[in-house]
This record gives sequence, structure tokens and C-alpha cells, in this order.
Amino acid sequence: MTAATEWLDTAPTAPAEPPPAKGPLGPLPPWRRRSELGALLSVTAVLYLWDLGASGWANDFYAAAVQAGTQSWKAFFFGSFDSSNFITVDKPPASLWPMELSGRIFGFNSWSMLTPQAIEGVLTVWLLYATVRRRFGHRAGLLAGALLSITPVAVLMFRFNNPDALMVLLIVLAAYCVTRALEAASTRWLLVAGLVLGLSFLAKGLQPFTVLPALAIAYLVAAPTSWKRRVAQLLGAGAAIVVGAGWWVLAVDLTPAGDRPYIGGSGNNSALGLAFGYNGLSRLSGGEGPGGGGAGGGFDGTTGIGRMFNDLNGGQIAWLLPTALVALVALAYLSRRAPLTDAVRAQAIVWGGWLVLTGAVLSYASGIIHTYYTIELAPAIAALVAIGTTVLWRRRHRTEARVALAAGVLVTGVWSYALLDRAPTFHPWVRWTVLLAAAVAAVALLVPLRRLARTGLVAAIAGGLALAGGSAAYALDTVRTPHTGSTPTAGPSTGTSGFGGGARGGGFGGHGGFGGGFGGGELPGATSGAAPGGGQGGFPGMPGGQSTSGGTGGGGGTGGGSGHGGATSVDSDLAAVLKKTTTTWAAATVGSQTAGPLELATGKAVMAIGGFSGTDAAPTLAQFEKYVGEGKIAYFISDGGGGGAGGGTGSAIQQWVAAHYTATTVGNTTVYDLSKASS
Repeated sequence: MTAATEWLDTAPTAPAEPPPAKGPLGPLPPWRRRSELGALLSVTAVLYLWDLGASGWANDFYAAAVQAGTQSWKAFFFGSFDSSNFITVDKPPASLWPMELSGRIFGFNSWSMLTPQAIEGVLTVWLLYATVRRRFGHRAGLLAGALLSITPVAVLMFRFNNPDALMVLLIVLAAYCVTRALEAASTRWLLVAGLVLGLSFLAKGLQPFTVLPALAIAYLVAAPTSWKRRVAQLLGAGAAIVVGAGWWVLAVDLTPAGDRPYIGGSGNNSALGLAFGYNGLSRLSGGEGPGGGGAGGGFDGTTGIGRMFNDLNGGQIAWLLPTALVALVALAYLSRRAPLTDAVRAQAIVWGGWLVLTGAVLSYASGIIHTYYTIELAPAIAALVAIGTTVLWRRRHRTEARVALAAGVLVTGVWSYALLDRAPTFHPWVRWTVLLAAAVAAVALLVPLRRLARTGLVAAIAGGLALAGGSAAYALDTVRTPHTGSTPTAGPSTGTSGFGGGARGGGFGGHGGFGGGFGGGELPGATSGAAPGGGQGGFPGMPGGQSTSGGTGGGGGTGGGSGHGGATSVDSDLAAVLKKTTTTWAAATVGSQTAGPLELATGKAVMAIGGFSGTDAAPTLAQFEKYVGEGKIAYFISDGGGGGAGGGTGSAIQQWVAAHYTATTVGNTTVYDLSKASS
């Protein structure tokens, strides 16, 4: 083993410890390490790729944008929602790029769209393994990667088309780069870390920057160089962040507004407005924005220290959260007398700071915070549990270390039992098995060291089951269940979550607007939809909404002001009419809730008036009249609800259309032919 993996044996304050045990828990030859890593990554790939196409288009909103990016390079660059580049999605576009490139190469379909997300998940597991292994050895890295791979919210997001998959991959890569930089005060690695963090901004705005303070503090405290050089290097890394994020922001804001799409969700048609407004600081403050706003609490519970443990978030992320916090305390205590530049303390700062700061933001933010945002905590939790377990195991000759290990495993088993009990009909034997395994592991770990060699393997197996059993059960349930909509959730219904997850309920709410069907989990008699347009469960939509030709629920059909879903189908007669159009936009409608399914069903550009929820001030009535006069829009499709929420121009446009054009019905949808003004 290397000095890095035996840090407690060689640290100045650490007592002499026995050599690593031989046998099943002893050192491994290189070929064995490579085989075990290959097995981890292979199992992770199967977990993330299995029956991936069952979720269809997943989130229609992003799926429509991916389709647009496969049809137009301009839409690709700006992140346009439609191929004719009227308006963008309400996030920067980097997360769309891998999916769009895949669609251009293999053709646009569910598999080509979602497979890059799964690959990003496998890469994230590998990077976490590589980061933890550098300081704590192969087994610690393997455990960290395994725990991350089965975290339910991670399984969900790496099988879905939301931006979170790429965001997490990039911030874990940034942590790896900082870890490399800490080894020799490397300016190069620190600059790469800054560049990567800048790119993460292009995936999901300001959210990934919650890990930035932890990475910066770790380097400032522990880099093996002078204070002056550390500060200078961090300033350089800050400049790299600006470069990584700023090139796209600058390109967008320097492009004349008439030559690019409107920046959806920005409020002022600028990339900076998007970053610092509704999708940035308003998520913390609860301020109103183009996509909606207001106080949090509807999507993941009320603010406070218990938010990550509640019925909404607990099954997504909290399985090992108490254990990770205990591990952080243990690492801080064990390295309390180490030199300031101690590498292990630095890793505790990286992952502990990541967990505490990001957890605090998610817990106390009063804006819109969805449960799947908690995926950002998953790498830190997995790393801390793996590191803490490894460190305490190496000190197992001490009674307090064995007691700490036993207590940690027992607490994990009891907490997992409590989480599993929130879904009482979900395989009851799982919670009892996890609890029993925790008890067995705790007893085995308390055995004195001279006898521990005989019980070590039992402790390892039972402890692993206790640590991973509940999470793995939820992960497998997530894999076997299709997910659609804008607010998906992992695992089975807890019965009290209320706002749910895709095919099980369609989702309530989206990026700020009210979404498809109510309900947060599997409802009695509900079935999970398969491919695009197949979902069931949840109510059919908001006023005027109804699913058409195929599915009931999951976000409403065309003509409804419902939310996004991959479960929304489009009337075949309406799709046939739109497919025949040759205009710039086949149709216009208020909000992307209706526009997204239409684009996916027809392959045509549909103007989403007002953006995601119809509240962006784009286009103005005068602009819309101009487009119609120039023959650029073939049809107007009524949203059935008066033109969307307040704040946009949808209501005025819909009233103008109704006053000047004759309404007809195609299937179940009210349509206006904009080429034929009423007399």
C-alpha cells in the first residue's frame, strides 16, 4: 500500500498501528483492483441503462429543446426550445449539448437522448472513485463509488434529461482537479478546476457554485506552498471560472436581440438576467420571476434543518446523511493535531464543506427547490461515509474506533428502517433485513481486535448491507419505473409526499409553474406509462386540459395549461395538420406545456408564447401581429385557460387572435388558422 493509503500510520500524531490484515480484507494485486473497478462501473452502467427508453421523452420541456438542437445549430448554441429560435429554455444550454450531439449522430429518439445522461452517471462514479482513492486507497474509492451509484436521486437523474446529470459530473471533476492540485500546489490543476466549475455554470446556472467555497477553503488551508502563492493561485482559478462560464454569456449578450432567441426565464432577455434572477438568487430568496416564484415549501417541504430528512427528500438522499455527518466529525477529531497542510484534513474540508454548505442552501432556500436538486449532495455523502469507514477501520485496534464503527452502522440501519417504513407496502422484508444486518455488523465490530480477524468478513458483509440495503432497494425501484414530467421522484411513494414523480403522478409544478397531474406516487390503479405519450396516473391537467389519443393524465394534453411530462400525447389529427405546414412556426401557443408535446409529435417548430409557463414578456402583441402578417405562423392553438399566468403577453395575444380569426376544433383542441382572418 502507498503512504497515501496508510496516512494514519505515518501521521506525526498517529500511534503505530498493525500492518494491514491479510486475506479477504488485505492488500489486493493491481489486476484485482482493476477488475473490481471494472465490475463497479459495469454494474453502474447496467443500472443506469436498463430499460432506459421506458421513460419516453422524460421531461418534454428539455426533450423538445434537444430535438430543436438536432435540427438547428443555432438552436444548439443558444439552447433554443424550438428549431426556429423564438425562445430558449430557462437554463444555460450545456446540459443539452451531449444529448443533441447524440441525436445528430444516432437520430433523435428516447435512447439517443437519455444514454448520454447515463454515461455521465458512470463517469461521475468513476471520478468519485478516483478522487477518494488518491488519499484513502482502492477500497475507500470503491465504496464511495458504489454508494453514489445506488443513491436513489442519482439513479433517477442519470436516467433523466434534466440538467443535473452534467452539473454533478462537472463538480465532481472539479473536486478531483482540486485534489490533484493539493498534492503539489499545482497551478495547472487548480486552473482546470476553475475552468470546469465555470462550465458547470453553463449546465445549471449558480447552483453548482455552492461547492465553490469548500474547494477554495481546502486549497487555501492545505496547499503545500506559501500563503501568498495560494492566494494568487486561487485568484487565477477565479479568473478561469469567469472564462469557463463567461464566454457563452458574453456571446449571448453581445449578439443583437433580433439575431438570437429570447432568453427564456431571464426577465430582461439577457444571459446574466437568467443567471442572477429567477434561476439564480431568486431560488434562495423566494422572489418572483418569469417562471414563477414565491416561497418554497410546496415541492420539498418547509425550510429548516429537517428539510433533507422529511418525507419528500428523505428517500431521495438521506439514507446515509446522518452517517456522513458523523464521519465528518470523526475526521475532524482525528486530524485535529495534524499539520495545517494535512492532506486528509483537506479532503474533510472538500467533502464536508460541500455537504454542509450545499445542504444548508437547499434546506433554507425559500425559493423553488425541487427534491431532485438533492443529487448535488450525493457525491459528498458517499465520499464522507467511505472515508470515515476506511479511517476508523484502520484504527480498529482502538476500542473507540470499533465503537464508532458499530454505532455508525447501527444508526444507519435504524434510520434506513425508518425511511423504508414510510412506504409500508414496499417489500416489508427489506427494512427488517437491513435492521438485522446492522445489528449483526454492530456486534461483530465490537469484538476485540485479537478476535476481529475471524469476524471481520462478517462485519464487512453485514455492514455493507446495512449501509446500502435500503438505498439499493429504492434505486432498483427507480430503475423499474418509468419517469416523466418536470418533478420526478425516486423510489416508491411514501404516501405523504404529495408532489410527485413522473409516470406515477405526472408531477405537480415545474420550473415555477403549475404542472400536470397531482399526486406524488403510485396511486391505486395507476399504471406507469412507457414510451412518449403513454403515461397514466394523475389528473388530466389544469383548466381546459385533457390528454388526447392515448394516455390519461401525466400533464394534460394539447389545449391544457398543464405541466410537462413525457406522458402527454397529441391528437393524431392535429399532428397531421401541423406536419403539413411549411411556415417558420407550425403553430403558436401559450407556454411550453402545450408547445413541447406538439414539437415532439410533429418535428416542427412551435412558438411557446411566454416561455416555460407563459410568463415571459415575449413576444409582444405587436411582434406577434408582425409574425402573423408575414405569414410565419400557420396556426394558433388555444391553451384553454385564457392565455397563461399573469406577467406575460399570452392573454392579450389570445384575445387578439380570437377577435380576428375563426376558431375551429381539431380533435379535442381549439385551433385558429392564422392564414384566414375572419370577416
